[in-house]
Amino acid sequence: MDKFKKLIFPALVLLVIGVIYSVYFAPGGELGDFSLFDPNNNATKQIRVKIVRDKGVEKDPVNGVSIFHVVDKKGTEVTVEGPINLPPYFETNDVITITGHMHSGYFHATEIRD
Repeated sequence: MDKFKKLIFPALVLLVIGVIYSVYFAPGGELGDFSLFDPNNNATKQIRVKIVRDKGVEKDPVNGVSIFHVVDKKGTEVTVEGPINLPPYFETNDVITITGHMHSGYFHATEIRD
């Protein structure tokens, strides 16, 4: 009986840690919402978006940015200015996570992740 108690407590602790991780820390598969971003606030935030492939990607070597379009969960289309060197998975993934902040006419992405 004593060995049984020694196994139950660690199992319960691992279960609680697993639940907390899956609820709070694991990345969600749902798209984000651009309406939660304030264009007057330069705080950097992450948002999960879908790439609009029809509009393509423009490279602006003078300013060192890539320009492309994305949509959020409400269907709001936003122009994104990101790093000129896009990650290799950008061409294959339809959904990406971008980190940055909103301006009045575009989203300035400092990082692009899958």
